[in-house]
Amino acid sequence: MNNKVSFLFFLFLCLAALAVLPVTAFSDQYGKDVSVRLCFTPGGDCTEKIVREIASARSEILIQAYSFTSAPIAKALIEAHKRGIKVAAILDKSQRTAKYTSAAFLANMRIPTYIDGKHAIAHNKIMIIDAARVITGSFNFTKAAEEKNAENLLIIESKEIAKAYRKNWFEHLEHSEKYEPRY
Repeated sequence: MNNKVSFLFFLFLCLAALAVLPVTAFSDQYGKDVSVRLCFTPGGDCTEKIVREIASARSEILIQAYSFTSAPIAKALIEAHKRGIKVAAILDKSQRTAKYTSAAFLANMRIPTYIDGKHAIAHNKIMIIDAARVITGSFNFTKAAEEKNAENLLIIESKEIAKAYRKNWFEHLEHSEKYEPRY
């Protein structure tokens, strides 16, 4: 029994060391000025956290989304757009034909909306806010992600990380097509 306890303690120490290593590498590569907030669903109210981040935007919101049907998030983006915030979205090609998509809603509100049809699935789920914050994770911008699914959301405050995501966003924009809503 003593060997089993020793082994478990050793295993715990190894796992603890591994848990620290990615954070250290992450901090070294992107600077020490990184803050990460987490949210999990169901029950984490991640949609409300996203809406608050959108409301705090001062200049720009860039979105990439696989599935986007969340009315509260779409409404918050429209409100930001009305406040003069630059808002633009790149969505997966499934948004052309999916029911209840926000693609038409955003495009009809004069928010530049694009479809990334180059990939089998444009599976990104990100928002880049003011070139300083990144919202990402498995969380699709949908009601199901909030209420039914087991999802995660990270809100990362880091200009360096936002810069990398922003660069990637513009790379996808280059091969995306402007979305034309069906009337």
